[in-house]
Amino acid sequence: MKTDSVFKRAFNETLDVLSALGSEDLFPSEVVLSQSLGVSRTTVRKVLSELESQGLVVTSNRQRRLVRRPIAKPFPETETLSTSAHIERQFMEWTLRDNLGSGASFNELELARRFGVATSAIREFLNRFQHYGLIEKRPNAGWLFKGFTPEFALELFEIREMFELRSALAFGALPRQSPLWRQIELLEKEHTDLLADIAEKFHDFSDLDNRFHRLINSASPNRFIDDFYDIISLIFHYHYQWNKKDERSRNEVAVREHLRYIQALKSRSAARIEKACSAHLASAKQTLINATTQQEQVS
Repeated sequence: MKTDSVFKRAFNETLDVLSALGSEDLFPSEVVLSQSLGVSRTTVRKVLSELESQGLVVTSNRQRRLVRRPIAKPFPETETLSTSAHIERQFMEWTLRDNLGSGASFNELELARRFGVATSAIREFLNRFQHYGLIEKRPNAGWLFKGFTPEFALELFEIREMFELRSALAFGALPRQSPLWRQIELLEKEHTDLLADIAEKFHDFSDLDNRFHRLINSASPNRFIDDFYDIISLIFHYHYQWNKKDERSRNEVAVREHLRYIQALKSRSAARIEKACSAHLASAKQTLINATTQQEQVS
């Protein structure tokens, strides 16, 4: 795993902020950057120092100004992920790729080697899922994947509906200078590109969907929900991919719903946001019901 992921993520996101600055806009202060990026002022200072060393920013009379706009982000997304986020993504992709079913067994060392992380990090990640009854600890660092039930998934969905609507409304109320607006614009382009090539790339929707909903939820940070969303993410994406029937058409519908959702967010209209959010979550809920019911029947 790459180190200093917090700095690298903050650096990339600062470039987004600077790219969005108008000719009359003031350079954001350290306090503003710290709050909008969700990092310490120490990290912000490190980012600003690097920007100056690259000749993007200069300081004169204690005032910073942008000399030239950044062309590209220097750090790929894989280097900006925290260890826990990296493990979560790898674990989700593994369950989907290997069609992990109820009763499947695995061990910490196997996953640590597969994901390129320490076994202690794997153990910490798995312990969080054990709390929800999704997996069960076995002797000698072994684990048992217990699978999902429709009842379990629907209870989880109630939490998702309540929190995401709250976050979506908070997103629409964000100040214009928030870097989240730039991020949603970039995701909008990714959605448009995926839609243009949906026949060949519909499998790419799972990762895009995960990043989209996480971005919305970041508008209303809550340490308990942030932790809880790991299990939400796994369950929804697991079942979205597990049910292969009409996967291409379902993903296309979901992409179009996301685009309407994004337009509603950009409108800042609470009524439009609530309507788009509710409509999309209703579709996702029906997909989840169909998938969990189908899996239970097969089992």
